[in-house]
Order: sequence, then C-alpha cells, then structure tokens
Amino acid sequence: MRLRYNFRLYPTPGQHQALARAFGCARVVYNDGLRARIDAHDAGLPYICDGELSKRVITEAKKTPERSWLGEVSAVVLQQALADLNTAYRNFFASITGKRKGPKAAAPRFRSKRDNRQAIRFTRNARFAITAGGKLRLPKIGDVDVRWSRSLPAEPSSVTVVKDAAGRYFASFVVEVAGQPLPPVESETGIDLGLTHFAVLSNGRKVATPRFLRRAHKKLKKLQRTLSRTAKGSNNRAKARLKIARQHAKVTDARREFHHQLSTQIIRETQTVIVEDLAVKGLARTRLAKSVHDAGWSSFVGMLEYKAVLYGRTFHRIDRWFPSSKLCSSCGMLAGSMPLGIREWTCPCGATHDRDVNAAKNILAAGRAERLNACGGPVRPPITVAQPVEAGSRRGAA
Repeated sequence: MRLRYNFRLYPTPGQHQALARAFGCARVVYNDGLRARIDAHDAGLPYICDGELSKRVITEAKKTPERSWLGEVSAVVLQQALADLNTAYRNFFASITGKRKGPKAAAPRFRSKRDNRQAIRFTRNARFAITAGGKLRLPKIGDVDVRWSRSLPAEPSSVTVVKDAAGRYFASFVVEVAGQPLPPVESETGIDLGLTHFAVLSNGRKVATPRFLRRAHKKLKKLQRTLSRTAKGSNNRAKARLKIARQHAKVTDARREFHHQLSTQIIRETQTVIVEDLAVKGLARTRLAKSVHDAGWSSFVGMLEYKAVLYGRTFHRIDRWFPSSKLCSSCGMLAGSMPLGIREWTCPCGATHDRDVNAAKNILAAGRAERLNACGGPVRPPITVAQPVEAGSRRGAA
C-alpha cells in the first residue's frame, strides 16, 4: 500500500524565493489550462485533450514574452500542475455522470496566491534526491534542510513540497510499503464516537475528549480581535494573520497526534475494530458544529482503517442508521425514543445501560452479525420495538 511520510523543511532565504517562484509558475499553468478549457467550452469547441493543453500552456507559452519565465522552474512541476487539473476534471465528469461514489465533485476552480495551501510536486522524472548529508535536493531549488523524524522505509516515488497557512514548509513523500502484520490477538471491539467522550469502547473504556480548539479559544479570540483592528493590506495585518494561522496549526498538530496515538493503540490491542459510519457533514450543520469539527472523527476513523490494512487487522463499518443507542444490548428491544440528554436508561427487561457503552456493545454485535452474514452464516435476529423507555435519571451534554 502507498503511504505518505511528512517531514519539516527549513529552506534558506534564497530557497524561499525559488519555492515561491515554483509555486507561482505551477499556479499560473494550472489557471491557464483551466481558462483555455472554459473558453473552449463557452465557444462550443471540443474539449481540449491533455496533450494539446500541455503543448499550448507550457511548451508554446515558454516561447512568448508573457510566459518566458516558466522556464525558470522544473518542467516536471508544470506538468504535475496540469496533471492535477486533469484529475479534477475527471473527478467532476465522473461525479455528474454518476460513476463516482460519494459527495458530488465540483468543477475545477482557479487557484489563488492567497490560498491557505501552496504545493508543487516532483516525480522521479525530476530526479529529486536525498543527499548523503540528509538534505533534499530539488531541481532548480537546491539542497533543502530536512528534519528527519524517522527514516523512509523505501525509495519514494514522488515528493510534494507544501507551504501551509502558517508559513511552514513540508516535504510529503509517497512511499510503497509492504504490510507489517502484528501478532494476532483474540479481542474485538466496537467503538462509539461522541462529544461527551471522544470514544467509548465496548469493553467499557472511555476516552475523554481533548477539546483542543476549545482550549485555544481564549487565545484565538484575542488574536482575532487584534487582527480586526489592523488596516487591510498593512504589514501589521499580515503579521496578525500569521499568528492566528500558527495557533490553528498548533491545534491541528495536537489533534492529529492524539488521533495517531489512540488509533495505533487500539489497532495493536485489537484484532477486529468495528465503528459506525457517521454522517459528519450533517452533524456539522447543527448547533454542535464547532464541537464536531474539534473532535475530527473522520480523520480518526481514516487512521483506523489504513492502519488495520497495514498491520493485518480487520476493520468494519456498520450502517449509520443502525439504532445503536436505543437498542438494548441485553434483550434486543428497541426504545421508542431517546433524546440526547438521556445518558442512562433502563430497559423493560430490567437492564440498566450507560448510553455510550450500550451503543458500543451494539456496534460490536452488529458488526459481528454483518461479517457473519457476508460469510453465509445466520442472519441477525429481528429487533423488537418497545415503548419509550424510562430515563435512568442522569442527564448531561450530548
């Protein structure tokens, strides 16, 4: 499988300028290609094929006075910018024809130098290299200092140089790695993701929600107030914006580190991981939007999924409409209604449940049943619908 390995870059002032030039050239080629296709569509002309577009906006453009400076950067960077445009068009066409699953892909948009993220990509054709001294050699940029937090497991097929909103530079290597199966274990776990607790496991373990964004709220509020008092276009405004971006970067890095540590621990200790397919986009349009974004469930579940493949574990999602919270894990009876404020409830069979632990147990049972059904085993028993249950009296936040 292919994995990305990210490392921090520390370019010199001269390399800063060379990278800015490369970012700008890649952006111009991308926008020129997009403009050419839009103009052809508006004029009723056929779709410009990839080869013709490359010839028009790169090869021939370099010969003109207006675009002669495109020759100052690696040709691979320009070709990869057009490859990104072609991929965006293919995704858009596949989306509107129904061939692409998932959310609808929008039409490609123009890139701006004010975008939060600037990136260029070098493939093996560009002959980038890692020097004996541990620096990253990039064509027409030079040897860039890298902070190696770990070694690469194999020869990278490409490297993407990224500049984020906080002004930091990163090298993102794409590496083909073989599976690294861990010794098999017997345990299985269902995971219920929430806001009161970030994750509740079917064995009763509860992982507290770190609330990284909430904890940084006071400082961010102060920085935003400072930004609002600066004049547009001034140097002070640029400095204030950079401080806000750096604070958000700290929050993002802390959240990502938390997700990595927790997902790795669960994968190492568990043979089969079963989660619920959450509708994060829908929840992000509710009054809980800030807390939902702060939790970062999609990122965490994505880590669980790829690490399960890498380490030889089993990962399974159950349907998002499965009533995990309202279903009694003891007798299988379904409660008629259960508001978010009810954290404990008692089933007519006499069992008293913690809402989140009960949901995690039901997710585990549903995942086991679906995997057994897929193998030709017995189907899941029907769910019995009961009257609204009596709250177990304790209430709290969702």
